[in-house]
Amino acid sequence: MTASMTTLTQQDWQESWYDLEVYKSLMAKQRIDALFQEHPGRAQAFSLAAAGLKLDFSKNLMTEEGLVLLLKLAQASRLGDMIEALFSGAEINNTEHRPALHTALRSDGDGLDKTAAEEVRKTFARMRVFVDKLHQKQWLGYSGKAITDVVNIGIGGSDLGPVMATRALAPYAQDSINVHFISNIDGTHVTEILKPLNPETTLFIVASKSFNTIETRMNAEAARDWCFRAGMAQGDIKHHFVAVSTNIAAVVAFGIDEENIFPMWDWVGGRYSLWSAIGLPIAISIGMDNFEQLLAGARAMDEHFRNADFRQNMPVIMGLLSVWYTNFMGAEAQAVIPYDHYLHKFPSFLQQLEMESNGKSVRRNGEPLKYHTKGVIFGEAGSNTQHSFHQLLHQGTHCIPVDFIVPAVSHNPVAQQHDYLFANCMGQSRALMVGRSLEQVTAELQEKGLDAEEIKQLAPHKVIPGNKPSNTIIMEKLTPYTLGALIALYEHKVFVESVIWGIDAFDQWGVELGKVLAEDIYTAMQDDKAGEELDESTLGLIQFFKEKQA
Repeated sequence: MTASMTTLTQQDWQESWYDLEVYKSLMAKQRIDALFQEHPGRAQAFSLAAAGLKLDFSKNLMTEEGLVLLLKLAQASRLGDMIEALFSGAEINNTEHRPALHTALRSDGDGLDKTAAEEVRKTFARMRVFVDKLHQKQWLGYSGKAITDVVNIGIGGSDLGPVMATRALAPYAQDSINVHFISNIDGTHVTEILKPLNPETTLFIVASKSFNTIETRMNAEAARDWCFRAGMAQGDIKHHFVAVSTNIAAVVAFGIDEENIFPMWDWVGGRYSLWSAIGLPIAISIGMDNFEQLLAGARAMDEHFRNADFRQNMPVIMGLLSVWYTNFMGAEAQAVIPYDHYLHKFPSFLQQLEMESNGKSVRRNGEPLKYHTKGVIFGEAGSNTQHSFHQLLHQGTHCIPVDFIVPAVSHNPVAQQHDYLFANCMGQSRALMVGRSLEQVTAELQEKGLDAEEIKQLAPHKVIPGNKPSNTIIMEKLTPYTLGALIALYEHKVFVESVIWGIDAFDQWGVELGKVLAEDIYTAMQDDKAGEELDESTLGLIQFFKEKQA
């Protein structure tokens, strides 16, 4: 492992980086659409398939020569060693001194010792019993009525993954249980979610590894108070609350029975945790058999990532292309646009996965980086995006690579709408590539009968430069299996980036400071003397807040 951690100082890595700088200058005047003319069969050569997904990466400013250079950089970064370290349970998260074994949750415990592997199996067995009880109306509330609604209370990885997957797999939802989510500490969120629900038939999942996350704790307390106001006693809480946590004492003190606690493990990071008991709301929504299909799809992508040659390796290619655009083509953002409404939460999920993992500025050894790492991830469901930010993609001044995601078959084939949706997806990726030249625009305006002066004034505004890169990921249908593969694809893509950049993808120290300062400010809001060390701006805003509340 030690050698892998120090690759950024090695001569071969530096040489690979320099070779890409030279290649960048050679590609400066190249156009993507011209590459198709120069190399017939490019689309097939620049496509990969794995785990029910097909990746077409041919619409990138990249040649086979450039791929060779990127793969050389991967080898110089000892990516192969790092992939094996990831799967084998090495201490890949070096700042927190632990492995990152979310892959073990979908591979029969590969990388875990026998005790941990058995604990995982027991947890999944308990999840199945729990889910079956809910669906069979055998889990009863304190008044004897069956549970009809489940509310997941969590934030970050305890919310984004479950809510994304639950929404994405809505066609597989079981009719017997409705699943809801509360995350924001804003009282409006908990109020609006609970407003239509019946306390007698509602069960809460409190998902927090530490059981001390302030947003989750306060929302859980608000939910418990809601139950008390409905007439429940402390002893009734066991019928309406379960938890996913490592802090058994805090959970029991809250009033949740120890037998209602599902475990978490330090070797699973929050943003990689939907495969664990954190995924309980997913399993409740779609049933445990479908949840296991979600795991199976991810496992298939794991096996592809671990075993495929790098040139044929989907996460490796996507990760290397991301490095290419970030570090050599000046890209500071990437758009992810799923052309499937069920995936409308997928970009939000990726924001945490990608930016929390790789939004770093120091190497594994603590030295400052001299190059950029992860840029901004944004997006939402197409074709809505065509009427919001596509203008920026097509005519803006930024380099913004795009990932398009689309299924060939819709769960809801209304008339010809899915055909038009697919056509829009393909049209946008082609428009990004080919654009529209000044000559084309001029000819079109001439055909419309505009005079020379009008054309001179209008034509520049209608030019679309094109040459904007994109990937297209297509699947037959969005299913638990293909969703699992898609999530794992991006997990591993993020890991590839982190290895090339020499950073730890599994810590997130940057999220802690704001939480600490929020506690200090909350104290200052209660006691003026406690805020003497605060800056003038913060003090002034606190004063304004207090005046308006009064």
